[in-house]
Amino acid sequence: MAQTIARNFTIRNMLLAGILLMLAGDFMFALNDAMGKWLVASFSVGQVVLIRSIGAFIVLGPMIANQGTGKLFHMDRPLLQFLRVVATTTDTGLFYAAVVYLPLADVMSFYMAGPIYVAALSHLLLGEKVGWRRWLAILVGFCGVLIILKPSTAAFSMSSGFALVGSIAFGFAIILGRLLRGTSDTTLVTWQTIGTLIVGGALTIGAWRTPSALDFGAMLLLGVVSCAAHLMITRALKLAPASTLAPLHYTLLLWAVVFGLVFFGDVPSPRILVGAAIVVLAGMFIFHRQKVVETEVPPENVPKGVN
Repeated sequence: MAQTIARNFTIRNMLLAGILLMLAGDFMFALNDAMGKWLVASFSVGQVVLIRSIGAFIVLGPMIANQGTGKLFHMDRPLLQFLRVVATTTDTGLFYAAVVYLPLADVMSFYMAGPIYVAALSHLLLGEKVGWRRWLAILVGFCGVLIILKPSTAAFSMSSGFALVGSIAFGFAIILGRLLRGTSDTTLVTWQTIGTLIVGGALTIGAWRTPSALDFGAMLLLGVVSCAAHLMITRALKLAPASTLAPLHYTLLLWAVVFGLVFFGDVPSPRILVGAAIVVLAGMFIFHRQKVVETEVPPENVPKGVN
């Protein structure tokens, strides 16, 4: 009896720790996004990405030393590793390019469609079976994206295009991460950071502006914050079920609205809020249906109206 109580107590503590780490990690990602928007107002996207990548090695350095540099060069499926670096670099670069002109909440609304893209791409690239309910949710989610995008000649902007393509690259990165789940987090994050470092350096040519000590420190901090956020979320997923943590990821959108309002005076339009709500609900339903299928829950245990 005592052992059972102790075990349940440990499980509850792990679950609570996972939830708190997920919330903290998402907050850190949102803070990273707000800091990035502030910095790209004064410096080129390439310069911000370059110095941010250098800052990330403040966190990655000890991890690489602990793992050993040799493991960085002994990877399975190098082509997929390269494609993932391309996807994550595209995702990062286009995100910062989009927030130069768009409010944080607008850009984050596009990125919240990640689970929708992943569901569609999983069927096309991984051969995973996607039932009609998830396909319906995917279509509804795309409608939400179109509401946010408002693709008319009068309203469509290059910045919206950056956010859309960047969010699709984000979905590809998740898919490739699934295929490379046997590769350590340290190796994956190191190579994606090297990718952004190289691209940022190339984009900085002819666009360098000498930053003050404060600005340089802020760009280095950007890399530390993003790395810390990634590690928090990775640890959270090891402590608590993904089904419990997935809905918490949408707090990113809430923080984007808050930071955008407080620091930049951006008030999301009703169109953005409606489109974001559709995207979030569609994404949560897709995740729910995936868990139902994976665990083969009997029909009588599925909430009424879902199956």
